[in-house]
Amino acid sequence: MPEFDLTRHETFRHWTPVTIRYSDQDAMAHVNNTAIATYVESARTAFIYDLIQRGGVEGMEFILARMTIDYLAEFHYPGAVDVGARLIRFGTKSIGTGYGIFNGETCVATSECVNVFYDMGSRKTLVPPDSVREALEAELSA
Repeated sequence: MPEFDLTRHETFRHWTPVTIRYSDQDAMAHVNNTAIATYVESARTAFIYDLIQRGGVEGMEFILARMTIDYLAEFHYPGAVDVGARLIRFGTKSIGTGYGIFNGETCVATSECVNVFYDMGSRKTLVPPDSVREALEAELSA
């Protein structure tokens, strides 16, 4: 499995800009850890929905099974961050994604997530169709 340096801009091809809200600050006047999790969520959902749509599937859902965040530097309101997203691995029913949160040129946090493909009707995990797996393979090799 290849290793990806999530602290480097060139690791990512997919970006989600996020505006830092005043309410994202904590009592120490820096962006709080819970806000960083929502920044990752914005990038994660956009990225995974795009992968599924590239596979020609509408309405397939996924659930978050695991999320880790490494906090690297503090940053402050006002401003914006850019969240880079990339596929880092995939299995039979799950995918691993990686994120870098950048405030300007500085990587302020990284995150890795595991999501599981899911059928909301049956409330069970599912194997994505071959078309989605092909999109995942193409993305991983890019």
